[in-house]
Amino acid sequence: MEKVLNYWTDIDTVIHCGDSELDASYFDNRPIHIVRGNCDFGEDFPEEVVLELESEKVLVVHGHKHHVKTTLMPLNYRAQEVKVTLVCFGHSHMLGAELQNGILFVNPGSLNKPRGRKEKSYAIVEKLENAWAVVFYSSEHILIDKIILKVS
Repeated sequence: MEKVLNYWTDIDTVIHCGDSELDASYFDNRPIHIVRGNCDFGEDFPEEVVLELESEKVLVVHGHKHHVKTTLMPLNYRAQEVKVTLVCFGHSHMLGAELQNGILFVNPGSLNKPRGRKEKSYAIVEKLENAWAVVFYSSEHILIDKIILKVS
């Protein structure tokens, strides 16, 4: 994670979707929004965070309490409930992005224990005029995939 934080200097917001397995003091004085994952012990991180970023509202959860390994339905319901346009989640450690009901769901994968592919990964999300751009990078900052999802 340190390599990623030091590599990008022009990022507006950093989001961590849980399972850092780090002490909360690691994040002191760092501009990171982080939630608690099922491998994070203690009560130092919140279960969910809702952020206002420019004209977008973002929900951040780990996903283990929303059953994201089998379906996005409970997470989709929560996203609609709190009226967000972007959801960042983890838990499955499998990178991906999809648009459902006008809401973008992004799982950046994992910088520690990826599943479904060998590359350790993270994502950069950008809101375009009528679309979302989600770019996945390896921990070595090599492009894995770029997905453009048009918002109707």
